[in-house]
Amino acid sequence: MTEPVSITWLRALARYNRWMNDKLYAATAELPDEARRRDVGAFFGSVHGTLNHLLLADRVWLARVHGIASPVDHLAPGISSLDQELYASFDELRRERARTDGELTRWVGGLTCARLASTFVYERAGKRVEAPLWTAAAHLFNHQTHHRGQVTALLLQLGVDPGVTDLIAMLRAETR
Repeated sequence: MTEPVSITWLRALARYNRWMNDKLYAATAELPDEARRRDVGAFFGSVHGTLNHLLLADRVWLARVHGIASPVDHLAPGISSLDQELYASFDELRRERARTDGELTRWVGGLTCARLASTFVYERAGKRVEAPLWTAAAHLFNHQTHHRGQVTALLLQLGVDPGVTDLIAMLRAETR
């Protein structure tokens, strides 16, 4: 693909990201802390672990797009891997999720087609990576959707229904 994804599409994904995170955190809040933290065999162990990973990964990507060379240490001193815990407290994790979603929304709101098409350079595992910026933006939101799907399945297994999760449901609600 030589043309970047559309600004309209990315803004919709940023809104969906916030909408779904709000829904999942509200559903997760219904669980006792023990259930949120219970290792249920998910890739990041638990609901809390998966939500933590999503926040950490988003902060890594935000740091990269803002040109911060060592994003993990900058945003979370002492964190060196994508499965480490940022916040033990669910309330703090939820508050920081909302703050980070605001940062993502502001970042996407400031993007232009020219910026999305521009070369984006960052380091991953000590190696230089170059790609159009739109690929990083698309990955960021796709990564969110992937892991939120895991959280949705975990919540259902723990007896909590997060409700409708379809993008089209959010878009329809916006037009009402």
